[in-house]
Amino acid sequence: MLSTAEIKSLIASGEGYNVEFKRNIPNKVKEVTEEICAFANAAGGTILLGVDDNNVIQGITFNNAKHSALQNSINEITPALHCEIYPLEVDGKELVLIEVPSGESKPYVLSGAIYVRQGPNSQKLTTVEEMRDFFQQADKIYFDEAPCKTIDIVQDIPDANIIQFRDLADLNSTISNEQVFQNLKLITKEGYLKNGAALFFAKNPETFFEKAVIRCIALDGIDKRYIVDDKTMAGTLYQQFLQAMAWLKTKLNVRYDIEGVGSQPRKELWEIPETVFKEAIINALAHRDYYDKGARISIEVFTDRVEVSNPGGLVSGIPKNEFGKRSLSRNPLIFGLFERIRMVEQVGSGISRMRDLMVEEDLTPPEFNTEGIFTVTFRRPFDFDKWVDKWVDNLTDNRVGIIRAIHKDNKVSKRELEDIIGLSPTAIDNNLDALKDIGLIERMGGAKGGHWKINYILP
Repeated sequence: MLSTAEIKSLIASGEGYNVEFKRNIPNKVKEVTEEICAFANAAGGTILLGVDDNNVIQGITFNNAKHSALQNSINEITPALHCEIYPLEVDGKELVLIEVPSGESKPYVLSGAIYVRQGPNSQKLTTVEEMRDFFQQADKIYFDEAPCKTIDIVQDIPDANIIQFRDLADLNSTISNEQVFQNLKLITKEGYLKNGAALFFAKNPETFFEKAVIRCIALDGIDKRYIVDDKTMAGTLYQQFLQAMAWLKTKLNVRYDIEGVGSQPRKELWEIPETVFKEAIINALAHRDYYDKGARISIEVFTDRVEVSNPGGLVSGIPKNEFGKRSLSRNPLIFGLFERIRMVEQVGSGISRMRDLMVEEDLTPPEFNTEGIFTVTFRRPFDFDKWVDKWVDNLTDNRVGIIRAIHKDNKVSKRELEDIIGLSPTAIDNNLDALKDIGLIERMGGAKGGHWKINYILP
């Protein structure tokens, strides 16, 4: 059992992936049991009853009836799970400490459902099929929880990286580094640093995980033939994020709003909102498949788009129709550490936030490929008039007019094109066929319900 000093340290560190506070014992004690089930399906954790969300000890009354109700609810978890429940007193107030182990017989089920820990929250998988799929190869599903047996905690973890994390997480300065690692459960019971902790704190994580880096590539054109810059961002996951964002800033158009800021720094206005890239890169770092030793996260900047890719498709526990509404991480420890430094917001909201920001800026919504390599594509702002002017010498006026009409309305019909261009049906068909042969346009779908697609190639 933890000492009083350790409990105060735990409370000061706040809630997170491995820690949950409850102000009271809920009337529906199952709410506590759901958290217990979620911890057992992850790396284990600690629940403190009698502490509020502001890390303030409030105290509770915990009599035999409540203890019995809680234990009976825990007994409903299958397979059987043993938790330690300790009533204790801190600063003259009664608390209850529940220590939940990382279960050895995952998955654990409560009332026919699986609960899993995602950052500081618990989520419910509603079907056994989803659960079985999510926990396929249970020994592999949590790469970040596995021990990194080759790392030396003293030699390979610089104090500067821990200090940076503590500052970002606003952790109490009275808590020792060793206690922080214990509170966050970054060390296995055998004394090894976990993979996720190595990626977050090691001086050179790529020494232990060669492909755990971000490759940043700038290309001249819309394909991969002409590479103009190619850099690899290494270091801790947070350092990789900072380097990638700084590199992106040099490759995209950034202007500054200098009006009405007074003595404040100039506001940067990226051609694609900066927050969109923050979301995409953190998503890639937190959710990539680190078991894939042959691929890296990549950021590719083309003249017309930016693609952010990471190994591993959509997590199997999420149906495609739930994409963007729910979040399940392959690496819940890493996700939880990012949450600690306030780099992720509400679980499952990153995808919708990217979509909303692009739409707010009158940009094309992001495109997602969730098969194999997870890729999000952001279309860069496009100057159609400048592009079409480059085709003026290569196309007839009628064909330029057709392209302009399609750009204005990609669902324009052939009948409407006849009126706009002033040509017969046969002439419209001939010009459309010619534009298709060049590769400038494609028809997506049928005559009814379909649309035109312009391929913005250069002559």
